[in-house]
Amino acid sequence: MSTHVDFFRQLHTDGLLLLANAWDAGSARLIESLGAPAIATTSAGMAWAHGYADGDQLPVSRLTATVADILRVIRVPLSIDVEGGYSDDPTVVAATVADLAEAGVAGINLEDGGGDPALLCAKIEQIKRACAQRGTDVFVNARTDVYLRGLAPPGERVEVTLARAARYREAGADGLFVPGISDGAEIAAVASQARLPLNVMLRPNLPGPDELKSLGVRRLSAGSGLAESGLAYTQRLATAFLRDGRAPADESPIGYSAINALFADR
Repeated sequence: MSTHVDFFRQLHTDGLLLLANAWDAGSARLIESLGAPAIATTSAGMAWAHGYADGDQLPVSRLTATVADILRVIRVPLSIDVEGGYSDDPTVVAATVADLAEAGVAGINLEDGGGDPALLCAKIEQIKRACAQRGTDVFVNARTDVYLRGLAPPGERVEVTLARAARYREAGADGLFVPGISDGAEIAAVASQARLPLNVMLRPNLPGPDELKSLGVRRLSAGSGLAESGLAYTQRLATAFLRDGRAPADESPIGYSAINALFADR
């Protein structure tokens, strides 16, 4: 398990780690088969797959069961988006994450949302302490929603983000996730001053991968985009089927045999 954590941490030291976020064991295994060096989950996609809204609504029992399913079928490091940890009690969050680390999870995303940064600091500190006590490790990717939620005026967002990054780094964070940031100059400022590997989220106006790498970004996440597109694709097919009793003629499914083969040796 520690080998996976070490390798996952190494993936953030150079180049640009591309994470196509999965939401269940099937999507995780499919993404792994395409050559992904690691798998990350989308909290939104995982919640939707279980019939819950995104936003700390997924029961932890469903989370841990899905994690076990994913770990059974993949061989690369797995990072889990645990949203805000599904509790405001740092000790409860720490116990949940320590359980995940013990099960074999290499990393987590943990967000501040609209809350007090001090709470996220406390959660990170407790997580690191709990993992150390159990002899495990986990890569904590601290997510700040300064940009995503507009928690500061546009001209102040870099400064506020860096102030939070410093606190999260001091608490023990291994990475910094800033979803919503897209301006090249602002990305470069955060990447150069945060002193943590910077993770950004795919958006239509985001610079391309080569430019992101040159700006100092170390991780690019697809977020809920793949899950959203998958549901949109299913919506189109289901609409056509319910209307005509047929699937669109120009669609090219992967095929039963190819999909089934992904799980034959797992």
